[in-house]
Amino acid sequence: QVGVVLPAAMKLCEEDKEELRMRHTACRVRSTFLEFFRSRGHQLVPSAPVRPRGDPSLLFVNAGMNQFKPLLLGTAPPRSMLASLRRAANSQKCVRAGGKHNDLQDL
Repeated sequence: QVGVVLPAAMKLCEEDKEELRMRHTACRVRSTFLEFFRSRGHQLVPSAPVRPRGDPSLLFVNAGMNQFKPLLLGTAPPRSMLASLRRAANSQKCVRAGGKHNDLQDL
């Protein structure tokens, strides 16, 4: 849990203290998300590099499914770790950019 350091002169009421204890950091949200799927039989897969390797159709990873593209297209080598996945979960690093499906203003 992340500790919050406040100046000595600043006092928090009990309500504010409880809010700080319950605050969800990005790490905590990510861990909770992954644990939810792991507990339901999904294999946790590490985040792929933001700059894809071996896929000239992508300049950068823009979605969490990019690393599963060979599996979805049926081109993954049959004995590869990717081909053995039945249920998978990850927290994929990605780049958000403008374009045809630009939703940056919604974030």
